[in-house]
Amino acid sequence: MLVLYNAQIYNPSLPQNAVTALAIDHGKIIAAGSNENILAEFSSCPHKENMSGKFILPGLTDAHIHLEHFSHSQTLIDCETTTLDETLKRLADRVKVTPPGMWIRGHGWNQNLWAGGFGNAEMLDQIAPRNPVYLTAKSLHASWANSSALTIAGINSQTPDPTGGQIQRTPNGEPTGILFESAMRLVEEVIPEQTLDETIKNLAAAQKILWEMGITAVHDFDGARCFSALQVLDSEKQLHLRVLKAIREEMLEPALEIGLRSGFGSDFLRMGSLKLFMDGALGPQTAAMLEPYEGTNQKGILLLNSDSLFEYGQKAARGGFGLAVHAIGDAANRAALDGFTRLRKFEQSEHLPTLRHRIEHVQLLHPADKARLARLQVIASMQPIHATSDKDMAERHWGKRSELAYAWQTIRESGAPYAFGSDAPVETPNPFIGLHAAVTRCRSGETLDHAWYPTERLNLADAIAGFTTGAAYAAGWEDWQGKLQPGYAADLILLDQNIFEISPNDLPGIKPIGTMVAGQWVWR
Repeated sequence: MLVLYNAQIYNPSLPQNAVTALAIDHGKIIAAGSNENILAEFSSCPHKENMSGKFILPGLTDAHIHLEHFSHSQTLIDCETTTLDETLKRLADRVKVTPPGMWIRGHGWNQNLWAGGFGNAEMLDQIAPRNPVYLTAKSLHASWANSSALTIAGINSQTPDPTGGQIQRTPNGEPTGILFESAMRLVEEVIPEQTLDETIKNLAAAQKILWEMGITAVHDFDGARCFSALQVLDSEKQLHLRVLKAIREEMLEPALEIGLRSGFGSDFLRMGSLKLFMDGALGPQTAAMLEPYEGTNQKGILLLNSDSLFEYGQKAARGGFGLAVHAIGDAANRAALDGFTRLRKFEQSEHLPTLRHRIEHVQLLHPADKARLARLQVIASMQPIHATSDKDMAERHWGKRSELAYAWQTIRESGAPYAFGSDAPVETPNPFIGLHAAVTRCRSGETLDHAWYPTERLNLADAIAGFTTGAAYAAGWEDWQGKLQPGYAADLILLDQNIFEISPNDLPGIKPIGTMVAGQWVWR
C-alpha cells in the first residue's frame, strides 16, 4: 500500500484542491480525499510520500501512435528539416559510418517545407552510390528512394502503378524516386525486416521515452510483429505501458477464426479495433476530397468507399471488433460516415453491441457532416499537433474549406466522443505539445494572435479530457482508467507546477518529474 499526500490532485468534477491525498493498493486507487482524512484512515500504512504541494494529473494516453515505427524511428536519420540540403547532409553523415551494401533508412521529410519541393533519386545517388537508401515522409504516405533501392525493388519505367498508389515519374516515364501510398510497399517489401528481438529491444526503450513525457497508455496501430513483441514483453512482466492494440485488415480473418475480439487481453495489452484506410494524406495530396485541391483538378485517392466499409464492418461487428477508420479528406470522412450509418442500423437489426467505432484523424469535414459523428456516436480520434504542423499546407491546398479542418471545438460541442493522440512518429508524442496545440492553435513560440481558426480552440480541461477520459472511452476502459478516483488504475504523473496556473504558451516546456503506472513509479 502507498499513500501520496500534500498534493494538488486533478479532479475536474470537484473544486480545485478538494483532493490532496490518494491511497493506492494493488495498482488501484482505493481512496481519495483530504490529507487529514486519508492520513487518518490509513495511519498504519508504512509507505507514505509527501508530494510537497506538487500537481498530479492522471496518466496521459496517446490514442493514436505507431509504436513499432516510433521505436524504430529513434534509430533512423532524422529528416525533419527545413531544407532539402540539410536532409542530404544528414544522409552524408550516416553514409560515413555505414558499410557499403547496407540499407540506410530515414524518416520525417516534408517537401512542403522545402523551397524546391520533392527531391529525387539522383540527389541520393550522388551521396550514397553504394547503399540503398529509403526515406519515409513525415506523413508516412510517401517515400523517397535512390536508384539502388528502386533497382532492388524492380521499379523502372515499365512498372505499373499499384492499386491505391502512384510512382512519381519524369516526363519520359522514368521513376523519380518518390513513391506514394501503396507504391511504397514495392520497396518496403525488399528491405530486410527488423527481427523480433530488435523490435522487443526498441519497444522496451521507447516506453521509457514515453514515460518521461507523461504517457502511461497508448492505442497502437502497427502490425503483427509489434503485437508479437508486445506479447513477449507482457509475458516477461516488462511491459509497463498500457497498450490497446489495433489489428490490420489482413489480420481480421485469422483473428475471427480463433475467436479473438475487441477487449481481450491483460491489464497491459488488450485487443482494439480493426484498422481500415479510406484515403491518403494532406501532404502528398492523396487525401480524398469532394472538390479538387486548390488550383488543381485533383481530388486525391479514395481507397475504400462506404459499401466496402460496411462489408468489413458487418464481418468485424459479428466477431466483436469495432472499426478504426483512417479518414482525412472531406470525401473520405463522408464515405466513412455513410458506411457507419449503415453499420449502426445493422448492429441494431442483428441485436449486436453498439461498438466503439472511431474515425482516425477527422482532419476535414464538410459543413453538412459536422453533426454526424455525434448522431452516430462515432469517436473522433484526433491529433491536435497536426493542426499546427499542417495549417500552411491546409490553407494552400484546402483554402476556405479549412474552416472545418481539425475542428475540435465543433466536434466537442456537437456531443461526439473524442480522443487525442499524436500519430507518432509522424509528430512528436509529447502530449504537452499536443495540449498546447489544442488550447492555442498556435505553433510553439507564436502568440495567440497567430491562432489558426481560434474558434476551434479548446479550454485546457477539455483538451486534457482528450488525453484521459476521452481516450479511455475510446478503448472501452472508462470504468477503470483516465481518472484519479477510487476504483481506477493508479496511473498518474507528477508535475512541479499546476498547469492551470501557467500561460498556455508555457505548456510545450512542461516535463513530468515522475510517472506512475499501476501504483509503481516507473520513472522519477
